[in-house]
Amino acid sequence: MRGRATRNAIAASSALLAVLGMAGCSKQSPSSDNSAQSDLKIVEQVQIDQNGAPIKAEGGLTPADPAGDGKANCPPVSIAMAGALTGPDAALGINIKNGVQLAVDKHNAANPGCQVQLKTFDTEGDPQKATQIAPQIVDDAFTIGLVGPAFSGETKATGGVFDQAGLVAATASATNVTLSEQGWKTFFRGLANDGVQGPSVANYMKNTLGNKKVCVIDDSTDYGLGLAQAVRETLGPVADAGCNISVKKGDKDFSAAVTQVKGQSPDAVFYSGYYAEAAPLIQQLRDGGVTATFVSGDGTKDPEFVKQAGASSKDALLSCPCGPATKEFADEYTQKFGEEPGTYSTEGYDLGTIMMKGIDSGAITRPALLDFFKTYQGQGVARKYEWTPTGELTTTLIWMYKVQ
Repeated sequence: MRGRATRNAIAASSALLAVLGMAGCSKQSPSSDNSAQSDLKIVEQVQIDQNGAPIKAEGGLTPADPAGDGKANCPPVSIAMAGALTGPDAALGINIKNGVQLAVDKHNAANPGCQVQLKTFDTEGDPQKATQIAPQIVDDAFTIGLVGPAFSGETKATGGVFDQAGLVAATASATNVTLSEQGWKTFFRGLANDGVQGPSVANYMKNTLGNKKVCVIDDSTDYGLGLAQAVRETLGPVADAGCNISVKKGDKDFSAAVTQVKGQSPDAVFYSGYYAEAAPLIQQLRDGGVTATFVSGDGTKDPEFVKQAGASSKDALLSCPCGPATKEFADEYTQKFGEEPGTYSTEGYDLGTIMMKGIDSGAITRPALLDFFKTYQGQGVARKYEWTPTGELTTTLIWMYKVQ
């Protein structure tokens, strides 16, 4: 997943929203719109299958514990995490990093004889920056595994480098379908791809919500185009040709798209992109009088979307191949980082945990950890993990969330 450079407009907008949010929370204006928006959260609704039909989620399963039995011994060894840690899309990268960090710290606290170091690399979600960072990761002889890259574009740009180095590259969030079709032997996807997410959310809109006309907007990135293509194909004629729109990553003025959407009077708008653009887009749609249901995917499912879009984000529906965090995980995460887990925090934790389990088993070289991943089967916080030879999960799930 993910995108590019920050803009002054975003910084100014975020600062303004922060000020308004504080004002809205003051005792002097308890009934203001900003007070109401401060209470908005992304809340899980239902798990769905590829036909968009609700299905019951499994419960009562015990996830793997990175602490193990506390008896592990290993030489100095490290794993890496790569993704956007700064810039307009940093929230998702930080979510993943924190998840991995929690797993590593729990492991190290329980295993004094095996201390694993986490080395983090900031790509800003930019494929070009990721290609500059990839050699640093593979040239470090102590690094035997990578959680990342985070976004589809940077994963596509660097996958060959990690494959040639024999380094496990397990992404917690990159969802473009073609990533597992490159012939890489070291690629592992820790979630469902857009070939699952796209049809699931499209059928949810068409079959469950009963939408008859949907405008689909993509952000022209590898992620946005891939997800939008799956959505458009599944919607068929429900995806209205009069508002089949492409914008650009980094855009902040969506007036042309708003005019086009308003002219078609759709039941819903599906945006395929990231929260940094989804926030101003939904604001401008609402300001322009578009009342259609706003639906988006995992790239938008972050508290930053709500924070930046404010009251305009209310009732937005967001799909994600990520399940809600368990209470135990959420409590541990919040205690450590001072904030609730976000999108892909659980996937980062689970992939970090699998690496810790591999190291504890004696897989302390790149080839050994790769073999461990290839044959791994286990329950995590987010889901069960077991991979096909191309690095796709054998079981997948999609959740629908709502801003309320």
